[in-house]
Amino acid sequence: MESSLSVDVGHAVANQTPPMVGHNAFAEDPVLIEALEREGAGWARQRCAEFGAIVASERVAELVRLANKHTPELRSYDRFGNRIDFVEFHPAYHALMAIAFGAGVHSFAYNANRAGGHVARAALSYLWNQAENGTGCPTSMAYAAIAGFERSRWLSGEWLKKLAAQDYDPAFKPVSDKRAATVGYAMTEKQGGSDLRANMTAGRRIGREGDEDVYELTGHKWFFSAPMSDGFFTTAQTEHGISCFFVPRWKPDGTRNRFFLQRLKDKCGNRSNASSELELAGAWALLIGEEGHGVRTILESADYTRLDFAVGSAALLRQALNLATFHAHHREAFGKRLIDHPMMKNTLADLALESEAATALAMRVAGAMDRSEQDESERRLARILTPVAKYWNCKRAPVVVEEALECIGGNAFIEEHPMARLYREAPINTIWEGTSNMMCMDVVRVIGREPGALDAALDEIRLGASADSKIGAWANEIERLARDRDLAANQARRLTEMLAIGVQASVLARHSSNAVASAFVESRLDKRSGRTFGALESAHNLDAIVARASLSDTPATRQLDQRGQLARSVDEVNHRAVEATGLIQHSGDAPPLK
Repeated sequence: MESSLSVDVGHAVANQTPPMVGHNAFAEDPVLIEALEREGAGWARQRCAEFGAIVASERVAELVRLANKHTPELRSYDRFGNRIDFVEFHPAYHALMAIAFGAGVHSFAYNANRAGGHVARAALSYLWNQAENGTGCPTSMAYAAIAGFERSRWLSGEWLKKLAAQDYDPAFKPVSDKRAATVGYAMTEKQGGSDLRANMTAGRRIGREGDEDVYELTGHKWFFSAPMSDGFFTTAQTEHGISCFFVPRWKPDGTRNRFFLQRLKDKCGNRSNASSELELAGAWALLIGEEGHGVRTILESADYTRLDFAVGSAALLRQALNLATFHAHHREAFGKRLIDHPMMKNTLADLALESEAATALAMRVAGAMDRSEQDESERRLARILTPVAKYWNCKRAPVVVEEALECIGGNAFIEEHPMARLYREAPINTIWEGTSNMMCMDVVRVIGREPGALDAALDEIRLGASADSKIGAWANEIERLARDRDLAANQARRLTEMLAIGVQASVLARHSSNAVASAFVESRLDKRSGRTFGALESAHNLDAIVARASLSDTPATRQLDQRGQLARSVDEVNHRAVEATGLIQHSGDAPPLK
């Protein structure tokens, strides 16, 4: 009889990279730790360390896999024929939402109540987006909405309290009966896309709610993400032009509001997050801000979502780099580890430069946002760098993820590998909250309307000139280009890219390691076009660059257990969310629309 051993010899598993779980995504990231400290939120280190252990845990990795494999489903009607417009999610999605909202990824900037709140929240968002991006959409929208709620007396009471709560309650009921709320945005229409002024949804004033104007909205929205939100911001045409509105899922009298989910989008990526088409059929809505100034009102909150997409894309870069370097340290080929092959080391070092620069840029904007109320220069810097960071970080994410995928090889192109999900996620951030061209148009617009913003950016870049004269020359070239209004409009992408790289070079030159700073300045400020990753000069200290970017792999790291108060509170929120989900699934169908 043939030995079973001889049959299995050809199928022995060897030279495979283990799962990248069990580390601490914060404690093993010196780039993030340093940024947190220098931008004024060092007080949040313990909280970030606790969350860093959670997001890199094996449990979260499995929840992410399940939430993206079992995608949302729309139930338009219950079994009796009542219209319910209910989106059903896998329990893993609710568990992930509970973790993110329970940790304050959406609201910590406001709940911290101290200087550096936006930086601390950005760090939490950065960590969470390394784990899962579909739930990053609801946290980002809630982050922006909290600021917008202050514009309405009706929203600034119970609604604001429950949106800012570090809790998650998916129950299908009015906000007054819930522990916490979520909020979405529904702006895009078929014919308009990014051009909100082309929207055709109509708003008609029908009365007052307290001291707020109430309208009835009729129309169609082409993209509405997180459609199970308790309410959403939208725009509609009134007699005075495009205006901003808030539409709650339930009207004040406790009845369902009149809007209908037409279908869910079958998206390329961001699959755990539902996105839908929405029909407004005389929906009850509150006017937010002044009638006819809806675009301006929306843009006032857009800075928050744009910052968060810059942060989220930086996180995508970091996670892709983590997966690639982790693989290269474990996988052998041609007689040695991949990391020991010169071309692989050069490529990973180049990716590490891109990742650190993206993190530095995003966190610098978060710091400027924190200080903007007290410092006019920081306010101007935040105004111009927010679209700059959103444009550049989101633009770099797809190319970095693609290169990192290639470093791993065919295994990374299989859906079971987390890199496949990152590959599908990376392009979407360039579209959400304003496309690349819109960001560059905004940069040119800011320069034209608020010249002090350009000066603030140039001053920030020139701070690095003392470390390397090339940075000063780079700033001079930016100024020449920006001062020529016709050239700036025609070369808006080039100008925005140069601003991004200039700020990155300045921050790295002043605050990063010598190896990283010198390699970044030499490789990014030499104006070469068409360069590929892995083309760094051999004179650079590639070993030091890769070591700074690599996760440690000691037994102590793999056995790390940092379950502090945050971890315990997240577990409690998670348990309550699962309970609420169970009630939704087993207590009968949702009430019909009246």
